[in-house]
Amino acid sequence: MGLSASVLAIDAGNSKTDVAVVGADGRVLAVARGGGFRPPTVGVERAVDGLARTVTRAYRAAGVDTAAHVSACLANADLPVEEERLTAALHARAWGASVDVRNDTFAILRAGAAEPRGVAVVCGAGINCVGMRPDGRTARFPALGRISGDWGGGWGLAEEALWFAARAADGRGEPTALARTLPAHFGLDSMDALIEALHLERVEPRRRHELTPVLFATAAGGDAVAGGIVDRLAGEVVAMATVALTRLDLLAEDVPVLLGGGVLTAGHHRLDDGIRRLLAARAPKAVPRVVRARPVLGAALLGLDRVGAPPEAHARVRAHYGG
Repeated sequence: MGLSASVLAIDAGNSKTDVAVVGADGRVLAVARGGGFRPPTVGVERAVDGLARTVTRAYRAAGVDTAAHVSACLANADLPVEEERLTAALHARAWGASVDVRNDTFAILRAGAAEPRGVAVVCGAGINCVGMRPDGRTARFPALGRISGDWGGGWGLAEEALWFAARAADGRGEPTALARTLPAHFGLDSMDALIEALHLERVEPRRRHELTPVLFATAAGGDAVAGGIVDRLAGEVVAMATVALTRLDLLAEDVPVLLGGGVLTAGHHRLDDGIRRLLAARAPKAVPRVVRARPVLGAALLGLDRVGAPPEAHARVRAHYGG
């Protein structure tokens, strides 16, 4: 038996993975960063192989080879059955005596909350919302896109902007500056040119996400259609948060609503103001707050919760990450 840490914390997103090895006193013994975690694309075993390389580097740097507990907050762990499958895959690697796998949105929630109590809404490429209470109760959504009732997220916003702009350009829809600003972003002079470029992939499909900031800039310039899309997103964020608060019987309590992900942390004033205004009307005791701390902090805190670490250990790991 080798040396053991208290918690192995993993935050694995679609684009990158952060790992932290945390001692019983909350000291961060080592960290490592790896590539994205995409089981739907490469399969569970290959995705976990990628995690293994990052975990091995972190363990070697920390001088340990196991932990009392593995706290893993993983992208694409959207359904309980997926969490169970990933838990089994991580447990088989023997990185720790116990393993908890959660969707990565829980890492944002715990990183921004003083205790495991509150709701988080994350809007990046997609949109998701989770909530939790100290007694272990949680609220969540499948977050699988339109088939699970979702609207929003960077990709969805870009598609919505394109839809309105195309209809404005050909006369089916109301006029909007998006018909000019979207093609201009790619150096094109019309929506016809942009539609052709996207269809024939002269503009790579992955670049569509670049249109989301253009949407917000167009809205900030006073365009009514773009502004309406932004206002709809504010309503969607508040709807998810309010439902989660209601499910957890937290609607009448002072509780944080944490906002994370690239779209919600970008400082879009119309979106921020809309969220705060609507939340004040529907959940007046909720306290909205943007979370900019690295999500691996949340994974570490969830792990320390699980092993019953003292408050000073939580404070130490939070101080390490400036959270």
